[in-house]
Amino acid sequence: MMWRPSLLLLLLLLRRGAQGKPSPDAGPHGQGRVHQAAPLSEAPHDDAHGNFQYDHEAFLGREVAKEFDQLSPEESRTRLGRIVDRMDRAGDGDGWVSLAELRAWIAHTQQRHIRDSVSAAWDTYDTDRDGRVGWEELRNATYGHYAPGEEFHDVEDAETYKKMLARDERRFRVADQDGDSMATREELTAFLHPEEFPHMRDIVIAETLEDLDKNRDGYVQVEEYIADLYSAEPGEEEPAWVQTEREQFRDFRDLNKDGRLDGSEVGHWVLPPAQDQPLVEANHLLHESDTDKDGRLSKAEILSNWNMFVGSQATNYGEDLTRHHDEL
Repeated sequence: MMWRPSLLLLLLLLRRGAQGKPSPDAGPHGQGRVHQAAPLSEAPHDDAHGNFQYDHEAFLGREVAKEFDQLSPEESRTRLGRIVDRMDRAGDGDGWVSLAELRAWIAHTQQRHIRDSVSAAWDTYDTDRDGRVGWEELRNATYGHYAPGEEFHDVEDAETYKKMLARDERRFRVADQDGDSMATREELTAFLHPEEFPHMRDIVIAETLEDLDKNRDGYVQVEEYIADLYSAEPGEEEPAWVQTEREQFRDFRDLNKDGRLDGSEVGHWVLPPAQDQPLVEANHLLHESDTDKDGRLSKAEILSNWNMFVGSQATNYGEDLTRHHDEL
């Protein structure tokens, strides 16, 4: 499940070109709130049988891995050589690829979908094309232009829209780390994808609490937790999965066993500790390619083990043969 995205990110997906106002129901009831890091690849990690598809997708990203599968072995190795140079230049530029540089590259490739969504947001909201996105630009493009004191005078449920606007502005101020009311690409990324940034953790927790804490006591009670997932019809028997969620709340969400969730427990729930998958894969590639066991990779070491890092027409054919043999 994924944590509920920002209103503006939902608007980017729903936008029809007109400067229409968002729906107060832009966040669908019951949408998953928990942010779990996606796997680096859905392919099995099956190096022992010569299937390196998992490594290819982890190292390149899934779409780029598909592109490499269409290349000749020579072109694939050539492009890998360029990637090695980029990894080193992005690090300390000492001519070697360290574990940290390899991990940073894998993390970078896995964030491509986030960069794509930010690029779409940038084109939409940088209306004056000055290379920055100001709060005024986001507000006006999303909610429309209003004179001071006349916000939402022309819509029903104006108070709901005012709360939505205030919530978006608060998140923007937290993402805007230098406080100049102008978002860089990094700051806009933090606004649209706060679950990816440690300094945005508190705002994710605050927004979740506000959504669920209906009695405004500063905690999430079990009934408030369930109400976010399920709304019973009159006379309807509670489904078994709802009882399972009650048990999840009791056994795994309520860490201090006081019958409710505080901010720390909400954070542990919606932003759970996760394994550093890019680091695990970087360690694996380093271990398999570091022939002189000096804890770093030369360009020659990577290229000599190129078919583990990237695919080609040849490796793709070989993996097809392996799969066919296993099926037999």
